[in-house]
Amino acid sequence: MGLTLIKNAKIVNEGTIFEGDILIDGEYIVDIDTSISSKSATTKVIDAEGKYLIPGAIDDQVHFREPGLTHKATIETESRAAVAGGITSFIEMPNTSPQATTQELLEDKFTIASKTSYANYSFMFGGTNDNLEELLKTNPKNVAGIKLFLGSSTGNMLVDNEEVLEKIFSSTKMLIAVHCEDETTIKNNLDNYLKEYGEDIPVEMHPKIRSEEACYLSSSKAIELAKKTGARLHVFHLSTAKETALFSNKIPVEKKQITAEVCIHHLWFDESDYKKKGTFIKWNPAVKSEEDKDGLWKALLDDRIDVIATDHAPHTKEEKKQIYTKAPSGGPLVQHAISAMFTAHRHGKISLEKIVEKMCHNPAKIFKIEKRGFIKKGYYADLALVDIASPWTVNKSNILYKCGWSPFEGTTFYSKVTHTFVNGNLIYNNGKFNDTIKGKRLEFNRTDA
Repeated sequence: MGLTLIKNAKIVNEGTIFEGDILIDGEYIVDIDTSISSKSATTKVIDAEGKYLIPGAIDDQVHFREPGLTHKATIETESRAAVAGGITSFIEMPNTSPQATTQELLEDKFTIASKTSYANYSFMFGGTNDNLEELLKTNPKNVAGIKLFLGSSTGNMLVDNEEVLEKIFSSTKMLIAVHCEDETTIKNNLDNYLKEYGEDIPVEMHPKIRSEEACYLSSSKAIELAKKTGARLHVFHLSTAKETALFSNKIPVEKKQITAEVCIHHLWFDESDYKKKGTFIKWNPAVKSEEDKDGLWKALLDDRIDVIATDHAPHTKEEKKQIYTKAPSGGPLVQHAISAMFTAHRHGKISLEKIVEKMCHNPAKIFKIEKRGFIKKGYYADLALVDIASPWTVNKSNILYKCGWSPFEGTTFYSKVTHTFVNGNLIYNNGKFNDTIKGKRLEFNRTDA
């Protein structure tokens, strides 16, 4: 692999921005300084003048649809899009087909990724009402965590048996990540709107059906159970301002037993966008009010919310174009997440240091990922160069997702990822990919699990 020298970069890392150089030897960062001389004639030199160098982002919640749902996406296609967007590691969810609810099925996904993923990868084991024994076999050193759907799932992955839920929370020290929406509340709301509109419910009713009450009721119960049992809880995709009051900023993230995530779409869109975007911004939990969006931003900036992720969940255009009751929830986001957040920075909503904290440092801390998420000597060279003076408009010709569409179509971003390194390899370079090298399985430094 040889030596690579990145020169004159504006390095964003651990709360500071400074101009300097990074030397990569093989997979690792071996030197960081204000000025590093080329070590040999064979050193590959990249002049990053005017660009920001950030650790590769770690997306802690994606759905890459493989196995079983590959008409929507594959690990190969979506990891390729992720790397083009500066995401160098991802954690994928268990609700594929078959669902990753046994150790054998979980390992099948790792095998696929080892052959096809452009980015580094891990997968979550899926808990159900009846697989506790299998769940407890999960290896904390090389599996990201346990995923529980406490609302809105497919097949048998809805964990609605409270006795089982408490057993899971009590029995594992591994991180438990949860989707929180109260299914009974949603069903009652949906029944009311079906009576009023029939099957063709206006999509604007989505945040009324998957309501603030449904989210808060489920989140608060999960947190109460985590406090009771001492479980390590991570709450995915907060969507309401009310829920943010359940979380604390009084201690550092690495000491928290209960952490929270917000997704790009809940920070970018609000219910006024349904009129234009329709079911293409139908997510679970729903995009809600502008007040909710503002509340999420506030909690993100004051550190009650710890992570920014995507919940990347593609469906085909044909699927999304169906009427409300048939159109699936979810949308593709990995290619555009960093550009969206850097554009939010341009609009004065968030600092670059805070973006890196929430998209790179904190996921590494929360999941205890080995040697990633920071620009440090001895760490893997997972890096992204971002040009903040490179406006571009999202359109069909530059979308890399297998599904071929984006909720950001027509949006102009003012920053663009130009280079992405994965384990020291330049995998993405101004629209060109290195297809010959694959990512690595993430490892976790967990002595207490």
